[in-house]
Amino acid sequence: MSEQSTRTVERALSLLAIVCDRGSATLAEASRAVDLSPSTALRLLRTLEATGFVRRDDEATYRAGSRLMQLGAQALGHESLITICHDEMVGLEEATGESVYLSVEGHAASALYISIVEGSHSVRHTTWVGRTIPLDGSAAGLALRGQTPESGYVIVERGIERDVTAIAAPVMASDRIIAALSILVPSYRVTPQSAEQCGLLLAAAAHRLSAGLTNGTTLEKQ
Repeated sequence: MSEQSTRTVERALSLLAIVCDRGSATLAEASRAVDLSPSTALRLLRTLEATGFVRRDDEATYRAGSRLMQLGAQALGHESLITICHDEMVGLEEATGESVYLSVEGHAASALYISIVEGSHSVRHTTWVGRTIPLDGSAAGLALRGQTPESGYVIVERGIERDVTAIAAPVMASDRIIAALSILVPSYRVTPQSAEQCGLLLAAAAHRLSAGLTNGTTLEKQ
């Protein structure tokens, strides 16, 4: 690799680090932080955006992109993440009898299911592990995007599947959403009370996992 190419990579990685360290950054903030001209920073940020490593929101602020999130989850290791979340997922299934999923953000604005603890009801949602669903219109997608109300969980009735109600909560490491826990229930079995109960249980489980991932205690147990 030529010296110029190496320098370009270093600058792009520096910009990416600024966006990740701060959680978000405008073009002006990022260019100042790495001592680049706005035009050079914009060119590099556009490249990072095109490859999914950053995304630009409606306020022209740059944030970590889906590709970076996916690689982060892979660096943590899907298997490790599944192991970390397994006991909480088992507990949710035992408390509700419903199928519990773990998902991460995938390519092209999708959520990827990576694990399931299947419910015990005779009629239940069976494994979609390995399948993707759109972030738009799905409970897991809303949770992965951080679009949850103060309750800490979101409910989508008859979203991706007409006869299924999905309830989801985000799992975080520090201030980054790395996964979503969700419970999928046949809609005929859902009442406002049962949906609230599932949501509260999900939010509590996600909070415990997030606390462990943030301070490292969950990882230390592996």
